[in-house]
Amino acid sequence: MSMLKELVNSMSKIHPILLAGGSGQRLWPLSRKSYPKQFSSLLNGNTLFQDSALRLSSGNGIDFSSHIVMTSSDFRFIVIEQLKSVGIDPGQILIEPEAKNTAPAILAASLFVYAKDPEAILLVAPSDHVIPDTAAFHKSVKIGLEQVIAGKIVMFGVAPTKPETGYGYLELSGGYLDSAEACEVAGFIEKPDYDRAKKMVDAGNYLWNAGIFLFKASDMISAFKKFAPNTLKFTNKAVETAKVDLSFLRLNPTHWKEIDNISIDYAIMEKTKNLMVIPYTSSWSDLGEWGAVWSELDKDTSGVALYGKAHSIECSNTLLRSESTRQQIVGLGLENIIAIAMPDAVLVANKDRSQDVKNAVVQLIENNIPQAEIFPKDHRPWGWFESLVVSDKFQVKRIQVDPGASLSLQSHKHRSEHWIVVSGVAKVTVGDQIENLMEGQSVYVPVGTIHRMENPGKVPMVLIEVQTGTYLGEDDIVRYEDVYNRE
Repeated sequence: MSMLKELVNSMSKIHPILLAGGSGQRLWPLSRKSYPKQFSSLLNGNTLFQDSALRLSSGNGIDFSSHIVMTSSDFRFIVIEQLKSVGIDPGQILIEPEAKNTAPAILAASLFVYAKDPEAILLVAPSDHVIPDTAAFHKSVKIGLEQVIAGKIVMFGVAPTKPETGYGYLELSGGYLDSAEACEVAGFIEKPDYDRAKKMVDAGNYLWNAGIFLFKASDMISAFKKFAPNTLKFTNKAVETAKVDLSFLRLNPTHWKEIDNISIDYAIMEKTKNLMVIPYTSSWSDLGEWGAVWSELDKDTSGVALYGKAHSIECSNTLLRSESTRQQIVGLGLENIIAIAMPDAVLVANKDRSQDVKNAVVQLIENNIPQAEIFPKDHRPWGWFESLVVSDKFQVKRIQVDPGASLSLQSHKHRSEHWIVVSGVAKVTVGDQIENLMEGQSVYVPVGTIHRMENPGKVPMVLIEVQTGTYLGEDDIVRYEDVYNRE
């Protein structure tokens, strides 16, 4: 065994960094700004975020440290819930005050880890990719470790299977791999047109850019010092003056605001000479659009993929997907079609136009259509709610409160509420009265009355809430106590 391989085998833990932001507009209407694709179960079973976290957990001879998740304030409790549900300790969650692309996020994670361990090695990955073969992925990581220990920053590239216009490409220097199955990067190509993509695939010395990175924290910080000093300056200040909020670390918004919105490729990778790429030859997809989801799902002999309450009659090369147990979608004589049915929105598109769904979302936003960005089920730290009926002066919601969770002690200035428990047990506070409500029981909350609902049980509690009043917005809340530190 070489000295380098011995060093790899004796190295300390790798720090896994999961990037969990973004909006995933090309997977609308399932993925939206308020609930992006990584938190959804696109291919049955776990969510993409959960599978990503499990993939960056110890195994196959690699020892990972606790996860570090870079995300926004809106998703912080969803991250904790989804990690715990697959048996993963949430580790450390860093809250980005606003989206600034991948360069500041990766640098913030590097600075945070470096302060604890100057020799730390980081593996950074998006949380919305599909990589079914974890063992093959870990094998590539081990190859990359040899390069990192030798002082390199490592990228991972995927062997292309077709001319793909939705991915960025990496050009291999000389077109050959060295004896360690690594290669220098000669150039970056961002989302080429079909003709150029076909030429690159035929040439054989190009890889899809997977957006996964392996490096020493010290090497990444040094690269920013050389190529993006202003980003380093303000990101360092944002990390140094970050504030602890419950189990989260909130980066300083004042300094974060000064940082350029820039990707790690543009800021560092395209400039540094200290870069190597490791080819990954097993299955990989970023599930960036519905055509990619269709490709990953099981299909019948006519190329039809069904999900949920979906039925196909004489269709071919089509995806029919229903996201509601109460909604049946039926395709009749369809060819090359994507049809996605949500309770509040439906997408029907030619499969060849999957990449253009993002443009449709932009038009919806310009026309102030709420379905463009707002998910029908609103996730909160205590559970979730969804609006069943909405009118000018009344609204009906279904609310689920997780076991042991409670809403804030609050009041409303413009509405009254009527709660009916339909599952579980609810502990309710209305004014000075506190009581437990069983299934079928109800309580009335007058306008202006201080109130709270809690779930003292061990199973989820579900109730129906009927709101009546002159204003029903979510901002009509005065909080007096809140275990989640919300204002």
